[in-house]
Amino acid sequence: MIRILSVDDHPALQAGLQTVLSDEPGLVLVGTVADAFELWPMIDRTRPDVVLLDYHIPRSDGLVLCHRIKQALQPPKVLVYSAYADSSLAVPALIAGADGLVHKSAPANELFNAIRTVADGEKVFPDIPLQVRSAASQQLDPQDRPVVPMLLDGATEHEICEALGLEAPELTARIQRIIGRLHMYVPGNRA
Repeated sequence: MIRILSVDDHPALQAGLQTVLSDEPGLVLVGTVADAFELWPMIDRTRPDVVLLDYHIPRSDGLVLCHRIKQALQPPKVLVYSAYADSSLAVPALIAGADGLVHKSAPANELFNAIRTVADGEKVFPDIPLQVRSAASQQLDPQDRPVVPMLLDGATEHEICEALGLEAPELTARIQRIIGRLHMYVPGNRA
C-alpha cells in the first residue's frame, strides 16, 4: 500500500484526486492540505510514502517546500504535480530534490504509474534538452553554476559539498538561491 499526501489549494482538484485514488488498488490518500502551514503536522501524523505537491502553493513556493521536505531524516518521495510540468520546471524541480514531475492534465493511469515509480525509488521526469539546461545555468550567479549539473546528474548534497569544498549550510543556501532564480523562468511566473 502506497500512502499519499496531497498538497494543493484547489478544493475541486483535491476532491477529484480523492475520488480517483479511492478506486485505485494499492494507493491510498492519507490526507490533503492546502498550504505549507498545514503540511508539517500532516506529514508527522500520516507518514506518507509520496507527497503529491502542487508547484503553486499559497504563501509559499512548492519547490522550496520540496527542498525542505527532502531535508528530513527519512523524507517521503515528492512528486511535483503541476499545470506547468515541462522541461523548464523539471530543472528546478530536480534541483529541489523532487523525485518526479507530472502534469495535472495527465491521464489518471499516468499519475498512478508516476506515484508507483517514485515510491519504488525511481525518477519520473520529462527529457531535459541541453538548451534548457544551458539556459537555466545562464540565469544563475557564476559561483552557483557548478552545483546545477551535479544535482541534475543525481549527486547527493554530501557529494557536492565534498567536491566543491562547501559546508552543508552553504550548499543549502546556494540551492535555495538557485531555486529562487529559476522559479522566475518557469511558465506561469513570468511577468
